[in-house]
Amino acid sequence: MKKIYYLVAALALVATTSCGDGFNFPEVGAETDLYKIPLPETSLVEVESKDISVAMDHVGGLHTEEDFERIREKLKAGESPWVEGYELLKNSKYAQLSFQTYPTEIIVRGGGSGENYMNAARGAAAAYQLALRWKIEENGQYAKKAVEILNKWAKTCIGLGGDSNVSLGAGIYGHEFAIAGELLRGYAGWAPKDFAAYQQWMLSVFYPANKDFLVRHHGTNPLHYWANWGLCNIASTMAIGILTDRRDIYNEAIEHFQIGETNGRITLAIYHVYDGAYANFAQLQESGRDQGHSLMCVGLLGTICQLAYNQGDDFFAYKDNMFLKACEYAACFNYTNDGVPYTLYTWNQQNAWGGISPVEQPELGTTGRGNLRPIWALPYYHYAKVKNVLDTKVKYSLIGRDRSFPEGGGGNYGETSGGFDALGFGTLMFAR
Repeated sequence: MKKIYYLVAALALVATTSCGDGFNFPEVGAETDLYKIPLPETSLVEVESKDISVAMDHVGGLHTEEDFERIREKLKAGESPWVEGYELLKNSKYAQLSFQTYPTEIIVRGGGSGENYMNAARGAAAAYQLALRWKIEENGQYAKKAVEILNKWAKTCIGLGGDSNVSLGAGIYGHEFAIAGELLRGYAGWAPKDFAAYQQWMLSVFYPANKDFLVRHHGTNPLHYWANWGLCNIASTMAIGILTDRRDIYNEAIEHFQIGETNGRITLAIYHVYDGAYANFAQLQESGRDQGHSLMCVGLLGTICQLAYNQGDDFFAYKDNMFLKACEYAACFNYTNDGVPYTLYTWNQQNAWGGISPVEQPELGTTGRGNLRPIWALPYYHYAKVKNVLDTKVKYSLIGRDRSFPEGGGGNYGETSGGFDALGFGTLMFAR
């Protein structure tokens, strides 16, 4: 199996790659007549890009100091649900000073052999969880340990490899490493030269791969890859832009999220918004595929919205709370027996000859139905407590929140990749 390497600033693409989840296709030449989607309407842009001279807001990435002040006060008072959420964090094996990380020179995802990406998944999860303990407990030993982990990765890792699944590694671990780094930005013990080296690592190893997927998507038609591929690379681009003070990179993320051509665009990731009796529902692009990936998309959409919200950009409100409607749809189908509508989805699968072999999905995918992921506290508390939307509009998100209570993080949902797709600990971090 050929491999793709994103080494330092260069993109080294080797001959043949695989495209999609387990499907192997050759690269498509520029001369191939690919499927083209219509140019997006300007009305899709609700969040305007700021001039690149406008500095990024370094308020903590996903979590602000106000969040930590609230959490410390609630824990001191012994209040639920913060106590339950904190117990999971405190007892996580990834949030301990004894945790050991194992950086790899090349993070390999895909290709059938030599995969080692779980090292990165665990390293990013540990750095994030240790950073949370530092901010909550105000004990610098946790920040010191987290920075030690990040420095080791930045000094050891020089690239990404594998088959086309390299793009999942770039997007998932890219945004998680960047979020952990931003959370630790204020730690006085992180030497400026080491922090600068970490920023450069994110720019050299992850960002080129993120951009390559969003622009080129392995030479396929733009709708071949499922929404989670585009979303994780948008999340990584956004988080790296914040971490590295690159407004231009952040702008790329919010522009693709609104008018991009991949299924990572919010109006493609959320495929159909209903009206009438089902006006509070919106079908996800992956709803007809399976529920594990659909819920992964809910988590990634939440991360993107929260990162942007802390920069003053409100995607939670985009298109009349479109994200909330997708949450309600997914939670209703996964955690209740109440009926939901379904609109036929046709996947534009790339075939081995460079054309499209459409695959119809005539009904909801049931594989993984009822799967629990740490993704519900964030949207529920934002819409119910920050935005104060009507209880009837967060009915199913509340059910999702309760079913997943209390939310853990990496290590609490198994030791395979899906258990590390979300940083988690939403009960602790987002409850109000």
